[in-house]
Amino acid sequence: MTTWIEACAADDIEQEDVIRFDHAGKTFAIYRSPDDEYFATDGLCTHEKIHLADGLVMDDIIECPKHNGRFSYKTGEARGAPVCINLRTYPVKLEGDRIMIGIGA
Repeated sequence: MTTWIEACAADDIEQEDVIRFDHAGKTFAIYRSPDDEYFATDGLCTHEKIHLADGLVMDDIIECPKHNGRFSYKTGEARGAPVCINLRTYPVKLEGDRIMIGIGA
């Protein structure tokens, strides 16, 4: 069963950007695409556990700030060395102006 958690306000994230969200000892990254869609992944790079919210967002890619590994934030797919393990993604929905992410299940 999916549990929905309020992560932030939609306006907290600029277009083509990412923010960090911590909940229950876990770090998430919440993204806003150039098309005003919202996405969520694990917040730490699978290579060396660096916070992805400090990275660079380009189109649908998040680039890790330490070794420039790349992931698709829409699918979690590892897209550039040195990363080779995909990110976990989470469902996102808007309730009014609040971004909700689904965890569990």
